[in-house]
Amino acid sequence: MLTDFGYILLFVIAGLVLLGVVLTVAKILRPDRPNEEKLTTYESGEDPTGNANIQFNVRFYVVALIFVLFEVELLFLFPWAVVFGNEDLIAQTNGAWGWFAMAEMTVFIGILILGLAYAWAKGYLDWVRPAPKIPEVNSPVPLDLYAKVNEKYRAKNA
Repeated sequence: MLTDFGYILLFVIAGLVLLGVVLTVAKILRPDRPNEEKLTTYESGEDPTGNANIQFNVRFYVVALIFVLFEVELLFLFPWAVVFGNEDLIAQTNGAWGWFAMAEMTVFIGILILGLAYAWAKGYLDWVRPAPKIPEVNSPVPLDLYAKVNEKYRAKNA
């Protein structure tokens, strides 16, 4: 007679055996015809040039994170929409539930809109970021004095 742990062990062993069988059958049946084109590194549909182990532009990740943020927002909107129209909750609270749920979602979407406006204002959504503007300062100190000070500190650190 097997205990409950014995049944679990049998299921784990059966799962591992089934996994091994499926992977072995797939390896036997699948076509295996590699060529130069199939073995190249895939980089967003463009032909790779140079080493593939280079740093990507951070913009890829920023745009992806903003996309994921708004996808998660949609995941929160669907259950909210289902509960928002729940007639039992509206009847039990004399309509206060609908106003509370609406205000709650308005605040949530407002915060997300503020985040989007911030990202837009900072230029995080621009694919090609404009060149930074170097501020010009009218200083009464002459530039050659700055050069002398920099030389002094370079000589100390050398």
